Amino acid sequence: MWTLTPFVTVSYGVKKAFLFLSVLEFAVGILANAFIFSVNFRDVVRKQPLSNCDIVLLSLSLSRLVLHGLLFLDAIQLIYFQQMKDSLNVSYQAIIMLWMITNQAVLWLATCLSLLYCFKIVRFSHAMLFRLASFVSRKSSWMLLTTVLFTSFCIAFCSWEVFTRPRFTVPPKLLMNNNTERNWRMEKVHFIHSFLLCSLGSIPPFLCFLVSSGVLIVSLWQHLRTMRAQTRNSCDASLEAHIIALRSLVSFLCLYMVSLCAALLSVPLLMLWHNKLGVMVCVGIMAACPSGHAAILISGNAKLRRAVNAILRWAQSSLKVRADRQADARTSELC
Repeated sequence: MWTLTPFVTVSYGVKKAFLFLSVLEFAVGILANAFIFSVNFRDVVRKQPLSNCDIVLLSLSLSRLVLHGLLFLDAIQLIYFQQMKDSLNVSYQAIIMLWMITNQAVLWLATCLSLLYCFKIVRFSHAMLFRLASFVSRKSSWMLLTTVLFTSFCIAFCSWEVFTRPRFTVPPKLLMNNNTERNWRMEKVHFIHSFLLCSLGSIPPFLCFLVSSGVLIVSLWQHLRTMRAQTRNSCDASLEAHIIALRSLVSFLCLYMVSLCAALLSVPLLMLWHNKLGVMVCVGIMAACPSGHAAILISGNAKLRRAVNAILRWAQSSLKVRADRQADARTSELC
């Protein structure tokens, strides 16, 4: 069996560097997703109509705010409280399971976004597919309600699976006998089983995401073939819409897969190999991926780009006014 060097503990410098990285990733993720949330929520306050994509982006940014909070708590718990040789405490297990459920909610919302992109951009020739596209475009609120209900079901199921099983604790000064060690191993096996079982909820939205993204890729290929046949200009609105949507979806797919692989790898690193340094690396990767996709969403959304440009213009004008005031003050002092 493949074994790793058990970094049961790490140096103070590593903990300090990991804490700095966690704070940085938390700040970037919170700022990016809070910006997306505030721009769309401002329209809700002003009672301006939101498009279906804006509603999904509002829900997605809110879910990722919770996700970044859980990952930051995970980092704090890992640095200061959780010991590699001890059994997982209840709070750390709760953070891991809540992260997994929130990550599934993010995947469901990203799937809703991919379906909206697909049915909005792709031109269906078949009557049944056209009716399905019209239905999905009108029923985006029902998709969000389905996401909430599925997430609630996952919370109830995972809470029952993780927190209702019997636990075994032992005083720290008591030497472990064979029975104690066997009970701790059984608890680890139960936790890994619960983690993998709760992860099965990601399969349906992931398959839907792959199908809708594949339909967009096929539609883009057909559109490019039509443009070559008609020798049309490359500056085409439909082509640009395809590229923006695919950039958002493909980047989410890549970052989600990296984050999922890091999460799955962190479980044996934590439970079997007791490699604290490896778990820290995995948690850092898991926190970086949502922040990167939020930045890609901002760059690909026209309304969010306009809000960024407005903020930059305001900051530039504020700096200019401040510089002019300082120049006037220096001029008055010379006089």
